[in-house]
Amino acid sequence: MKTWSKLAVLVLLAVPMPAVAADASKAATPAVLKALFDCRSIVADTERLACYDAAVGQVNKAEKTGEVIIVDRQQARAARRQAFGLELSALSILDRSEEKTEVDRVIGEVVSARQGADGRWTIVLADGAVWKQVDDSILSKNPKKGSKAEIRKASMGSYFMNIDGQRAVRARRADTQ
Repeated sequence: MKTWSKLAVLVLLAVPMPAVAADASKAATPAVLKALFDCRSIVADTERLACYDAAVGQVNKAEKTGEVIIVDRQQARAARRQAFGLELSALSILDRSEEKTEVDRVIGEVVSARQGADGRWTIVLADGAVWKQVDDSILSKNPKKGSKAEIRKASMGSYFMNIDGQRAVRARRADTQ
């Protein structure tokens, strides 16, 4: 019964590895979940219970081996926030719930700031996100460790970054420093 309450509380997301890049709306229900859902159609109580018991055992096994990943809404929001600024269409699998929350800004603490030879800044936030300035705007005050960075979506897939409340500069999320 403990497993049932876990299933009722959590949002089930199956991520078969070859289909990670597939659109969430096209993602097929994994066989292990389909077997669980199919138990609903059994009329006889004892047979239905036996079906559920077997299917829950398979879901539990699939979750432990990583075949099925169980993610609650809070974890999905955290993943969206951490991926803010990266182009990850596979992340759309986290949008299955009816409550669609899109991250349009993040605020973080600067852990390192480096100015390149071209005068543009590379900023690393406490969550590990790396942001690079892409315009030639000059900041009146150099960013440093402990500075507050606010990055928000702009038009056409671009982003604005404010450091310590200064005028915004255009930026993009980078994979590495």
